[in-house]
Amino acid sequence: MLIDTHCHLDFPEYDFDRDEVILRAKEKGVEYIINIGSSLQGSRRALDLSEKYDCVYATLGIHPHEADTFELKLLQELELWAKKEKIVAIGEIGLDYFSRPPILCQSGSPLLSHSLAEKNYSKQENQRPLFVALIKLAKSLNLPLVIHSRQAEKQTLEILKEAMPIKAVVHCFSGPLEFLNECLSLGLFISFTCNITYKKADNLRQLVKLTPLEKLLLETDAPFLPPEGYRGKRNEPWFVHILAEEIARIKEIEVEEVAKVTTDNAKKFFNLR
Repeated sequence: MLIDTHCHLDFPEYDFDRDEVILRAKEKGVEYIINIGSSLQGSRRALDLSEKYDCVYATLGIHPHEADTFELKLLQELELWAKKEKIVAIGEIGLDYFSRPPILCQSGSPLLSHSLAEKNYSKQENQRPLFVALIKLAKSLNLPLVIHSRQAEKQTLEILKEAMPIKAVVHCFSGPLEFLNECLSLGLFISFTCNITYKKADNLRQLVKLTPLEKLLLETDAPFLPPEGYRGKRNEPWFVHILAEEIARIKEIEVEEVAKVTTDNAKKFFNLR
């Protein structure tokens, strides 16, 4: 039995066959699915899914991409929803300082201004207070955190260290080795996705090898990042099996051990019954 600790079944990619996707995961031995909230509306949808499907649990969170438009006063709604039985964490929350390069015309000059090219991402100065406020909410509710950090490792660590003690997982881990070591030293969990199966992902596979199994969680981040052989298609929770097999190969252990330890980790982390 396996647990997909991070996916987005509330996204429109599943609107036409959500029941079949969940049934397929259960038939493939996925015991639980954690549906991750990434906006106010998405958190509400995640909660609704957890109440509809016995194998689905939910988290409530505001992704850093939402920071420019999210009003902190709306955290009161999250706090109210968080008291529901199947809400198991606050997330995904964090910092995302990734910058898309400007689109160039044939002459090589920018076709769009740099600020316009980045219009889908929130300003850094708005992300930090939202992240801090959501950490405070999680601590007040005694809930663990699901952390998103992209190209903001230093700033993420500063905030997390100031908030200690906390229980958190850094999802879709892709940071440098130094960031991994710092996270492990804080007692944080690490989760990897099916992108560790990609042919050019040697750096990620090295990070997997260096992460203790007792600190690992499995996730698909579906519908994103399907495994090698399925790229270009929609990811699904049952692909967590492929992820477990790849981790077993990297660590040179049996897949049954990966399944047992990571499932135990997830049940303890999210307090699943």
